[in-house]
Amino acid sequence: MAEILLSLTIIGVVAAITLPSLTGNINERTWNTQRKALYAKFSQAIALMPSLNGYGILTEGNDSTSAVDTAAETFITSGLSKVLKINNICDHEHLEDCGIVTSFTNFGGSRIDTPKTLYELNSHFASASYDNGIENISYSAVDVKSAAFETQNGESILAYYNPVCISQNISTVSEAIFSQRGMCLNLIYDLNGNKGPNTVGKDMGVITVFNPVDPTVVAPMPSSVSNAANNTTIVWDDAMKACRNQDADSRMPNIDELSAMVLNQNVLSLTPNTQFWASYVVQRGYAGTAHTIDGVVGVAGKNNARYLRCVKR
Repeated sequence: MAEILLSLTIIGVVAAITLPSLTGNINERTWNTQRKALYAKFSQAIALMPSLNGYGILTEGNDSTSAVDTAAETFITSGLSKVLKINNICDHEHLEDCGIVTSFTNFGGSRIDTPKTLYELNSHFASASYDNGIENISYSAVDVKSAAFETQNGESILAYYNPVCISQNISTVSEAIFSQRGMCLNLIYDLNGNKGPNTVGKDMGVITVFNPVDPTVVAPMPSSVSNAANNTTIVWDDAMKACRNQDADSRMPNIDELSAMVLNQNVLSLTPNTQFWASYVVQRGYAGTAHTIDGVVGVAGKNNARYLRCVKR
């Protein structure tokens, strides 16, 4: 009997040590599968829409609270629901009814309040300016309230919509654009609603859609390693190698993925007031960058040093 009790004790101790790790690995694989399926579903749905801008009413009042705003909710009810099966739609005042939590853990491990408007998502949606040495460009927009919906699979989605988004791109080294202007739709998703852990990189993430016609849909998930966290910069060629060498699933973000990361910098925990590399090459010797400072997407010489944040495939 003593030997049996000792054996059961040992088995119990081993199980207590290994079970959390096994459970965590199973959860991570499940979330990865769900994340990829959700991205594929949204990509297919968005491709079926003729245009992504112009939905709803957005009239600026004396301040953001007095503006007439039905844009995000109308986009979901009159646009997205026509190409995607949606179970429940919630306006700005009832986001919790769609499983949206009031706060969550961002990618960096900090607890943040759930942003409920474009301005709260990123303050540079309010206004920004940038002088690239050739011209001074500026951007401003009216604050837009978010709306939410639930999918048939039980995912809770918080939607931020820009009804005046436009198509834009960079084709020369002298150009610079604001990522805010090209963003039509930004989603913060929670794969299991308000159930835990409510953490970006686990059951939560972002999907961003750029350009109203022929849209680009991206769902960047940063890798855990960032040289920005160590306050070090790197030239472009070394940055490409650094992402490839990190692990088999890591790579440098393309220009739209980086733009989405900049727009969601608080959610994805990007270092503020910095410029990051993108894999986009404009011409020989020049590659794309994006600024968390003001949302500007531009170009820099590859031999310049910028920060790096890799993404998972």
